[in-house]
Amino acid sequence: MTLPLEQRMAAFAELRAVKTDFAARGWFPGTSGNLSVRVGPFDGPNAFTFAITASGKDKSVNTPEDFLLVDPSGQPTEPTALKPSAETLIHCEIYKATGCGAIFHVHTVFNNIISEYDASLGHVPIEGVELIKAFNIWEENASIQVPILPNYANIPRIAELVQGAIRPGIPGILLRNHGIYAWGANAFEAKRHLEAFEFLFEHRYRYLLLTK
Repeated sequence: MTLPLEQRMAAFAELRAVKTDFAARGWFPGTSGNLSVRVGPFDGPNAFTFAITASGKDKSVNTPEDFLLVDPSGQPTEPTALKPSAETLIHCEIYKATGCGAIFHVHTVFNNIISEYDASLGHVPIEGVELIKAFNIWEENASIQVPILPNYANIPRIAELVQGAIRPGIPGILLRNHGIYAWGANAFEAKRHLEAFEFLFEHRYRYLLLTK
């Protein structure tokens, strides 16, 4: 699908702003992490396009070659020397399952430690913390479980587990000792969800230090 130039440039500009923000927070150590936004409509699991960060780039620096467009199988939609992020297939599966508009993946100390600590449960349990409301969950003393997937070296092996791990109302998945994928209807919502997850992981970590 050929996209209008202005649509592509708008998507790249949106990703650039998010990338700059997250880089300033130290959320992309060692070129890690990846960001994507869907460009154009979602016409089903085999008919959509998204812009994603190119592989191996220093995300604290902005260049004209930071992003590219890919199709539902994670392949570039036009000739390019850029390689999509190594974890593009995971983005593909999340888009297919949710029809969301943006997916942000970051590596932080807190999401790594908590995903390792709770790995035997298969999820991170969070209860009674105010910021659960960021996911439009308004019950008093609400609780959520953020799923944790194994961090296989073979990305397709992870990707095939993604759709089965997604839980209704929980816009995120952790990879064990790796990082969080958070998504939303658009970049604003995905950013809100990611910030909330990171707060909740840090909250759990610090609470465990006080109570163990």
